[in-house]
Amino acid sequence: MQALSKQRLQAWGLVAPLLLIMALVTGWPLLRTLWLSLTDAGLVSGDVAPQWVGLHNYSSAWADPDLREAFGRTLYFTVVSVTAEVLIAVPVALLLNQPFRGRMLARALLVLPWALPTIVNAMMWRLILNPEYGSLNALLTQIGWLDAYRSWLGDPDTALNMIIVADVWKNYPLVALIALAALQSVPADLYEAARLDGAGPWARFWSVTLPGIAGALSVAVVLRLIDAFKVFDIIYVMTRGGPADSTKTLSFFVYQESFSYLRAGSGAAYAVFVTGLCALLILVYVLLLRRKQGAA
Repeated sequence: MQALSKQRLQAWGLVAPLLLIMALVTGWPLLRTLWLSLTDAGLVSGDVAPQWVGLHNYSSAWADPDLREAFGRTLYFTVVSVTAEVLIAVPVALLLNQPFRGRMLARALLVLPWALPTIVNAMMWRLILNPEYGSLNALLTQIGWLDAYRSWLGDPDTALNMIIVADVWKNYPLVALIALAALQSVPADLYEAARLDGAGPWARFWSVTLPGIAGALSVAVVLRLIDAFKVFDIIYVMTRGGPADSTKTLSFFVYQESFSYLRAGSGAAYAVFVTGLCALLILVYVLLLRRKQGAA
């Protein structure tokens, strides 16, 4: 019993520096943000002390139609991008799991889009989608799909979808690599038994492959949902939230409220709202991990 208590004290002693760093780096800014969200603080207020407004910022946020529209765009971006990534990543993982010449090179090349910094990826796609000399316009006009060049990022009907394309291109390799690692852990005996039972390729995928990678794939999906839900950098570089606010997501909405309109109090309330939604997704992630560990 004493040995166990000593081990726990040693464990807490080893973890204590990390907890202290997290409290300073994460805990204090979070508490400061919570306090600001209950005031009418501004970024440029001079010597005027912030006034306590209680939950007024939260009630205003709930009633703000612009925030609801930003929330809808964020949901659309998150669901469409993550769904597309999974639909692309699973076939790519299945292909790279097959033996063929150059497989290791193909796997190495798969990592390249994901390894690119998001800013670099956004600038690259901004050049590709340029309305005057972009390669996408050149390709589509040469094959006859377009009669004239289009401003993909200048059209409210296409801007958000083009950002989704750029985001999917960068992040689907992560989902594919996780699915590929899970595929290699599926026992070959299960495929052999399925073949003996007369199952075709499609039946083997649904009865053997998909159940075998479902746990790892669900974790990858939740991770990508969290990351996509708080998207900011790629939108900032490609469109700055435009045109006509058609690409303004929740994170960009918080940025504008705090740093463009200089309303730190309401911006903090919006930030707490976004943080709470991300915390729900993180809770789902933790529950999935526990379920996976329990199944193992």
